[in-house]
Amino acid sequence: MFGEFLSIVFKSIKLDKSLYTDNKNFGEASVYFAGLIMILDGIAGAVAANTVIKTAVAMSGLTSILTWLVWAIFIYVIGVKLFPDKKTKVPFKKVLTAVGFAHAPGLLRFFAVTPNMMIPIIFLTQFWIFAGLIISTKQILGLKSNIKSFGIVFLSFLIIAFLSISFVMSRMNMLPVNQIS
Repeated sequence: MFGEFLSIVFKSIKLDKSLYTDNKNFGEASVYFAGLIMILDGIAGAVAANTVIKTAVAMSGLTSILTWLVWAIFIYVIGVKLFPDKKTKVPFKKVLTAVGFAHAPGLLRFFAVTPNMMIPIIFLTQFWIFAGLIISTKQILGLKSNIKSFGIVFLSFLIIAFLSISFVMSRMNMLPVNQIS
């Protein structure tokens, strides 16, 4: 079982598209493996950020689960419901699992042990995750075009970024500093 998990992690890190085409990787335990990858990704991000600012490690693990669900929902809605190809008939669970698998490069954030290494490693792993999401989206949805896969992932990212910024900005209005006029 652990060997299967490590195989998935290493295939994802290598950006191996066979990870997403082989149905044995989407068996009974696949969602649990994907969830574990996401939790570890969140913890790795918190560990990396702790070299500069103090971050709640447990909260980062929980936030990564929410992020996983949001990414999967947007990729599913945009790629399967709004802009599907003729062959695109895939269950949400498979998209959810693929999004989790694509986040395996984020585990490398555990290596950001000094403040000087944090920003380069976070940026590198984030682009790596983005590439993994593009590959997984193309393979899972059976898309012919890399550009369409990129578009689905990028549009999902833009929506998530807009919602995140809107949430943060709405919380900033509640700060006592904004009450001074």
